[in-house]
Amino acid sequence: MKKVLIISQNFYPEIGSAGNRMKNIYLLLKQRGFDVTVLTTEPTYPNRKIYEDNKFWDNDGLNDDQNIFRIKVTNTKYSRSLINRLIYYLEVAIRMLGYIIKNKGEFSKIIVTSPPIFIGIVGLFAKKYYNAKLILDIRDLWPESLKGVGVFNNPIIIRLFRVIERVMYSRANEIIVNSKGFIPYISSKLKAGVEKITYIPNGATKEEIGSKNNSTFQVIYAGNIGLAQDDSILKQLAKELYQRRIGLTIIGYGLRKDSLIEYCQEHNLTNVTFLTPTTREESLKITSEHQVGIVSLEDKDVFKTVLPGKIIDYMTCGIPIVGSVSGIAKEVILAEQVGFVSESNDVKDLIYYIDTIRGNPLLRQEMSENGNRYVHKDFLWETNIDPLIDILES
Repeated sequence: MKKVLIISQNFYPEIGSAGNRMKNIYLLLKQRGFDVTVLTTEPTYPNRKIYEDNKFWDNDGLNDDQNIFRIKVTNTKYSRSLINRLIYYLEVAIRMLGYIIKNKGEFSKIIVTSPPIFIGIVGLFAKKYYNAKLILDIRDLWPESLKGVGVFNNPIIIRLFRVIERVMYSRANEIIVNSKGFIPYISSKLKAGVEKITYIPNGATKEEIGSKNNSTFQVIYAGNIGLAQDDSILKQLAKELYQRRIGLTIIGYGLRKDSLIEYCQEHNLTNVTFLTPTTREESLKITSEHQVGIVSLEDKDVFKTVLPGKIIDYMTCGIPIVGSVSGIAKEVILAEQVGFVSESNDVKDLIYYIDTIRGNPLLRQEMSENGNRYVHKDFLWETNIDPLIDILES
């Protein structure tokens, strides 16, 4: 039996795409007969406090799993200071390196997921330490995404990250990406081109796919409200929906959430309901009770390569999507006819599309079915794990 080590900063019970991705990979590899160990942190995303609630620890098998090792980190995570966050990431990497050195084992394959880029360094060390093959899972492009959010442009640090990035790509035996948009960028850094790059998107499990009917027309935004998301669009949208007496539910977290709450309070937008972050199961249940899902990203080139996890989640729940996005995300929404996209990132366009969906139940049903069908076809974890199995068995 091949022994596999997964190194990931994010893991169950953390909410968000990263933790859910690595949880599914772990569970499916175990189901396929692999001996898998996970090295991760205590759950802290988006903050430590929410995991004091037992509802997040809803998988008894994982709670009792003796192959999941969690390191403790003292630094504060996800502060508004990006420097503090980088220090946090560095501490995680150092403690993971220490754990690997102190706890010797035998692994034939290492799966390491990045960002943060420092975890990639841990993977490179583990590859040499265990004399194993390294599979590098890329969920976002560092340092490109750091530049994209516009708050970190230190040329020395960016240059250092570029060096680390090139070393990671070149020394990994295989590279996995969760967005096809990453492939041209990464292949341009490799002598081998696209040969060692495999696309394995985020997705859903069979039991998660479905839709519900709700007579009350409501709109939802579920997910991160951070530096990459265009919160100005959400603010304008909330105001326009209020004038139309359309409810907006926000299950959000992130650096810009407080600003959005303050805006809604200042303008007395009583149509907006803020819900605290909850489990994936509960979040999907709430999402499926709405009729439109909103997605927005800042209009930067780096984000044109990204397929936000919430798009897949909205399709999983069978609700049409209205987006202020471009690139890969826009292509998916329009090509699969699961929603509408504003060409000009204009809130007036978004409102027009929401009104269109509201006034056309048949169109809403068609988009709902298209979304469910597309997830079954291209975003099903039980199927998409196969390329990784092939890599591990090669």
